[in-house]
Amino acid sequence: MKLNFDLKNKKQPDPFIFEDEGKLYIFATGYEGVEAYSSDDLFGEWKYEGIVTEFADDCFDFWAPSVIRYNEKYYMYVSCRGSEGENELMRVAEADTPLGPYKNEKILYNEFSIDSHAVETENGLFLWLSMNDWNFDEVRRAGTRIFVVKMKDPYTPDGDPVEKVVPTLDEEKFTPQCNDKIQWHTIEGAFWFREGDYQYLMYSGGCYQDETYHIGYCVAKSDESDLRKVDFVKHTNGEKFAPTIIGNDFEEGTGHHSVIKYKGEYYSVYHGRDIGVYDKNAEYVEERTARICKLKVSDGKITAYQFKDKI
Repeated sequence: MKLNFDLKNKKQPDPFIFEDEGKLYIFATGYEGVEAYSSDDLFGEWKYEGIVTEFADDCFDFWAPSVIRYNEKYYMYVSCRGSEGENELMRVAEADTPLGPYKNEKILYNEFSIDSHAVETENGLFLWLSMNDWNFDEVRRAGTRIFVVKMKDPYTPDGDPVEKVVPTLDEEKFTPQCNDKIQWHTIEGAFWFREGDYQYLMYSGGCYQDETYHIGYCVAKSDESDLRKVDFVKHTNGEKFAPTIIGNDFEEGTGHHSVIKYKGEYYSVYHGRDIGVYDKNAEYVEERTARICKLKVSDGKITAYQFKDKI
């Protein structure tokens, strides 16, 4: 189901939903900066708040932001490019309010690093992100995968990122980068949460152009608060493809999401396209809009209920 946005010509790729003091916010990918929306009701009207980042003038292509409130300030983790030709690099910036402006940015990694989710546990502050592995051996599937790093403070990683979710399925291939010599895979868009005795780590897999582009999850029955030490197990159907959210008869390109527990119920806020609006043979036009579906989270399992018109 699509969310109710007041500007119909705006798109909301990679939507990150954030609740603070009863107010709801969505932060989304944008070329000139991170774009934000606000609402008093998850299913009410969402107001466009504009660009909320104030980075260096040479920054562009802001990808997949996340926001956390930490020690009474707000920190945004987001990747963007710069005029020197560098790839997407993970940055952090701070603000005094959820809507920013986010500034005083710092690059965390000088290599491809995307799709943040900052979380706090009893053990401290952690950052989930995706980075590349270029090992093209016959056993290990090369590609983008999910890591976690502990943070000394919001601006300072404590050691190297620890690998947590790796490609294991053909449905996770990123086909535009595949050929006879290279089989590239993509696992990205991590979102972590805890419910009961279980920790859940959701992610996007595959290529946004393909029918197999999806959202899946890993699970761990663990009370370990140092997320570097938690062993997550990918949800599959006997080692076979078992997506949680995937294209259907009314939407496609369903991926990169965030989760909110709202009035006692879990919901996934993800992006997708209406069937038929995307032509992979034409010049790319952004058509991803924020959508929502209900999640049942119980005893280590997540079930999604994708609906066209209502929940």
